[in-house]
Amino acid sequence: MLCSLCGGIILCDPAAAQTARQGIAKPEAADATKAAALARYARNLTAAARRGELSGDTAGFARELRRTTGLLARDGGNPLIVDDAGAVKDRIVESLAVETARADAPESLRGKQVFSLDTGALLDGAQTVAEFESHLAEVLADAKNARGSVILFIDETTSLVGANAAHGANASRMIEDAIRGGNLRVVGAASSAEFDSFIASDATLKKLFQPVRAAANDSDDSDRDDDSTATASEKISPALQNLIREGGSTTDRVSVILQGGANDQQLADFLKQNGARVESRMSQLGMIKVELPVGAIEKLAGAGFVRYVSPANTEVHPFGHVSRTTGADAVRVQTTTNLLGGTSTYMLDGSGVGIAVLDSGMDLDHKAFLGNNDRSRIVYSKDFTGEGRVDDPYGHGTHVASTAAGNGRIANNNYLGIAPNANLVNLRVLDSKGSGSVSALLSAIDWVMANRTTYNIRVVNMSVGMLAVDSYKNDPVCKAVRRLVDAGIVVAAAAGNNGKNSAGKEIYGEIHSPGDEPSAITVGAANTFGTDGRGDDTMTTYSSRGPTRGYTTDLNGVKHYDNLIKPDLVAPGNKLVEAESTGNLLVTQHPNLDAGVSPVDNRRMMYMSGTSMATPIVAGAAALLLQVNPKLTPNMAKAILMYTAQQLKGYNTLQQGAGEVNIEGAVRLAKLFRTDLLATTLRGAPLLTSALPAQQSTIAGYTFPWSQGIILNKGYAKGTDLVTKYQRIYATGVLLGDGVLIGDGVLLGDRTMLSDGVLIGDRIAKSDGVLLGDGVGVLLGDGVLIGDGVLLGDGVLLGDGVLIGDGVLIGDGVLLGDGVLLGDAYLQAQTAMSGGEDTPSMELIVDTGVDCLDLPTSGQ
Repeated sequence: MLCSLCGGIILCDPAAAQTARQGIAKPEAADATKAAALARYARNLTAAARRGELSGDTAGFARELRRTTGLLARDGGNPLIVDDAGAVKDRIVESLAVETARADAPESLRGKQVFSLDTGALLDGAQTVAEFESHLAEVLADAKNARGSVILFIDETTSLVGANAAHGANASRMIEDAIRGGNLRVVGAASSAEFDSFIASDATLKKLFQPVRAAANDSDDSDRDDDSTATASEKISPALQNLIREGGSTTDRVSVILQGGANDQQLADFLKQNGARVESRMSQLGMIKVELPVGAIEKLAGAGFVRYVSPANTEVHPFGHVSRTTGADAVRVQTTTNLLGGTSTYMLDGSGVGIAVLDSGMDLDHKAFLGNNDRSRIVYSKDFTGEGRVDDPYGHGTHVASTAAGNGRIANNNYLGIAPNANLVNLRVLDSKGSGSVSALLSAIDWVMANRTTYNIRVVNMSVGMLAVDSYKNDPVCKAVRRLVDAGIVVAAAAGNNGKNSAGKEIYGEIHSPGDEPSAITVGAANTFGTDGRGDDTMTTYSSRGPTRGYTTDLNGVKHYDNLIKPDLVAPGNKLVEAESTGNLLVTQHPNLDAGVSPVDNRRMMYMSGTSMATPIVAGAAALLLQVNPKLTPNMAKAILMYTAQQLKGYNTLQQGAGEVNIEGAVRLAKLFRTDLLATTLRGAPLLTSALPAQQSTIAGYTFPWSQGIILNKGYAKGTDLVTKYQRIYATGVLLGDGVLIGDGVLLGDRTMLSDGVLIGDRIAKSDGVLLGDGVGVLLGDGVLIGDGVLLGDGVLLGDGVLIGDGVLIGDGVLLGDGVLLGDAYLQAQTAMSGGEDTPSMELIVDTGVDCLDLPTSGQ
């Protein structure tokens, strides 16, 4: 979705859709069991499942069942099972009925009942075609009166629908009209020949039914055993594999991102021969955007010209007292000593550091973006959406940018950003409705790579994302983020707002892309309850939890999940008040978001919530660290922020990472890091220019210890050696996680990267508010990280993507096509952004209309 939050399904006008659903009670479904015609002419399979008459065994066709339920979760989705053998269709439908009968049925199947239409019963007693049509009309009327709770299985669908319909055109038209009008959800069944002849070749029916091909006869199935084909399929993203399987015309065209081969003449020749068109090139990233026929995708992957092929139009969306409670105000005034012993002071405000914000644009006239010289700090703007504008009609990017770098002129500094004099680079990748494409995001990152020196871009903020399906090793956005970090740029990415489902149950494993990229600083959202003191801070319920669930698939069709610990940090993200762009869509649709601070357009402020709002706090913090010590590498900045974080009591590392960001402690520590480190500096060499300071901070009167540890992909490290001695994981071009190895199921420190004093932990610890890894409880029992990153122990996160224990269930990262929670995930994220937690928020201070020009100098 830049057309998902999520992989590849386009949700039109998402903000409007959210508004329509908010505050409107869903009508109770009518009791389909009391419908006389359904009782007479169909079998209630859900009722049979409740009586224990159906097994629900999914062995051998789990993929087909997932696709069936995924299609039913979409508006207008009507799966048609293409099954030549005739054995799979009944098992899929019976298993679907078992799913609907479960007390914990997926949201999309909750309250639904599956009926199997009995065509023979319709014919019995019908002396004429008109009587048959009358019986059918009664069934369709009962389904309509059931208000969407009926899923009707029509076996041998082409005998009732289409040009081959044995019972007349009127009956076919009645079923088509019922489906088209939204009064009927159908699961159909047909052979390959029937589907090709009477469904796929009929433009009308092709829109009503989506094929689910049984593996036994699916020639396009990526799980087949041919090694060469399997190797090619590993280069195709799951979203595109699903598109290929859907059985549409191979001449249909799709835009894709190709990784590798950007300047390869053989690739260029191949593309020309296969009717492909190059739409854009991202030369800094080694990627190109290509439009090509669906039928050419597998051929391209198998030709060996590219490393990976993924959709170009996957949607990406935003997720949705700060300077005091984060500790930024406590370090505003910095003192330096020259060689002669003289001292001078300066303001730590991000001056000279460029922050690129990849979002929905910025209100160029807003007072929050003026600099100390009264000129705009938005030094460059560029649109990548195709709308030809760089302002912010959606409203998300302005709020994000001001959280990172708002100047505090409005309302006497009460809405001050973290780095209030940093320069801003406005790269617009979300359109006026808050959506955009992966290709737009990649083009913006490519621009940053090419222009980073010109604008001294040291930090990139990405409060946008999509559900992670591909492993970070293949995801083109993750790989582009890695290029930024390797080039010396700190990337802050939002974790996502899917920490709970629509029933309010906590979920794990929903970290978004590119937040699943290990080189990024992935940020979750904490709740400050509007107080400056941090003793009452908690995690928000909506902030996405780890582990990351992107995956690769091996030659045997087995999925290998990344299972990295994320987020890395959390920051305040609930009901933050920051700059409001003039006339934006979010406030138009949710007027309560306007905070009432000022009636003047370029001084208005608005509420927003989510990890999108927490992320620019960390981006602003990184800018302050780079101002106080420009020689820090991205890995150093990330490690400092984690090491000095405050652990929130009662939360585990999959919920809060290393803890809540502590800018006071981070700045104090960053100032001491040596500035003469080289690529040849030995591991274990002194890292600080003076003694290690007290490992605690006091903010707004509340004192807390630092976490004194950092996250390392699938475990953590702790110990003072992390900050007193140079570790090779701090170099550019490596990952912090490169400091550990997995041997015999246990995490071990790599002594070529880490000094001996660094202690490695492999448990997912729950904090008691003291030290990383010293928690009072452990989420996953005595579990350790082994082999493919599978977590074992009392919580048991199995390789099939189901978390058992702690009352939590997750799917395969909410997958395109076979993920039934896609719409629910999107709506949950939007609700978090516009509503947040129903708790106290930061105090509102009305603007006087007079600019405040003095920064606060103490947050103690």
